[in-house]
Amino acid sequence: MSHTRPAKTRDHLHRALHPSFHSLATALREANGINAKIAVFVTNVVGTMWCAYLFTLLALMGLPAALKPGGEGIVAWIAQTFLQLVLLSVIIVGQNVQSLAADARAENTFKDTEAILDRLDVHTEGGLKAILDRLDEVERRIGAPTA
Repeated sequence: MSHTRPAKTRDHLHRALHPSFHSLATALREANGINAKIAVFVTNVVGTMWCAYLFTLLALMGLPAALKPGGEGIVAWIAQTFLQLVLLSVIIVGQNVQSLAADARAENTFKDTEAILDRLDVHTEGGLKAILDRLDEVERRIGAPTA
């Protein structure tokens, strides 16, 4: 079985927070059609912590107007501006981190399953084949059992 350490979300945080242009280009190539490419591009750009920081600054720029008399007020500003802008990016980043960790766990599970199946294969050296060969040898030594 695989002796690698378990895949944890923190191990994939950097890739989700700072996606490379190469990963963006790969994702765009995998998308079929212009609408899918636009969606992939926007999701990859908005789904970064840098975008969340930018949205935070943008939302904070509107705070003084919200606090003025006749403005929308702090509760409305938090609910309608800050949370919607900032949490959008943060949620996408979180989903990307979880997705990368799940992909790594699935890859480890696949490798473990391959190793188990390989050891169970009666035609592969080691595993069951070695046991079956040894049983055949023992059977030959003591003679065929009588029915």
